[in-house]
Amino acid sequence: MTPASLSRSLPRATSNTRRPVLWLAALLAFSAILPAYAWGPVGHRLVARLAEDGLTAQARAGIDHLLHGEADPSLAGIANWADELRANDPDLGKRSARWHYVNIVDPGCAFDTARDCPNGDCVVAALETQTRILADPKRSDAERRQALKFVVHLAGDAHQPLHAGSAQDRGGNDYQVNWRGKGSNLHSLWDSGMLNAQGLDEDAWLARLQALPAQAPVSPLPAGAPRLWAEQSCRLAAAPGFYPHGHVIDDAYVAAHLPTAEAQLRLAGARLAALLNAAFGGRG
Repeated sequence: MTPASLSRSLPRATSNTRRPVLWLAALLAFSAILPAYAWGPVGHRLVARLAEDGLTAQARAGIDHLLHGEADPSLAGIANWADELRANDPDLGKRSARWHYVNIVDPGCAFDTARDCPNGDCVVAALETQTRILADPKRSDAERRQALKFVVHLAGDAHQPLHAGSAQDRGGNDYQVNWRGKGSNLHSLWDSGMLNAQGLDEDAWLARLQALPAQAPVSPLPAGAPRLWAEQSCRLAAAPGFYPHGHVIDDAYVAAHLPTAEAQLRLAGARLAALLNAAFGGRG
């Protein structure tokens, strides 16, 4: 059903009910066109730039080799490649669509591969698989370059709480909200709405995140690190107060939760650095 046909199917409103009905129709129409990206382009670039601070010389040299010839041969320059596949390579974009998230069914957020990631189609398995390809010197540069692009992006995805959210509302995509008079959904609010509302450009955001308590790259990485990261994100999304009471977001909600989003971006950068260091044979 299209937004237009939906609005025509709504009951005739009286003067007392017309405004809520029209608000609902507008909200649904707006949310139907919102993309389900994690962090948005700036957020993914920030994770990549934060990771660059923690790279070993060996990892940096390996990355420079693989990215030679790219339009922007930096981690930030490839950070959004996996989201852009939808337009630039629809076949690969379709095959990798489920790699950006995981729905953990357990209410305590314990990940189960057979239940939560059938056929390896989730961010946990994809991040592990792409990291193995990246770390394999027997693979071609083209294969490792593509794996690097996936790893940089998916590490960021794993730290957006709603990318490990509930399947019932598609990680908040179906949880409609209204903030500052505009319709959206909870997923989009966490992807980019709260960040964009601060009015900072990328460099200002980077300085703000770098000023947070240091997140040194974890060394060595714990076994099953992507699973642990997804479980942590799931627990954030399941925590009391993460889902607002009602569907109208006030600035108090953003003030309470923006620090969590910032901390996750900072953590994602440090963990991505550790993942890349390990993949290129350094510490990690």
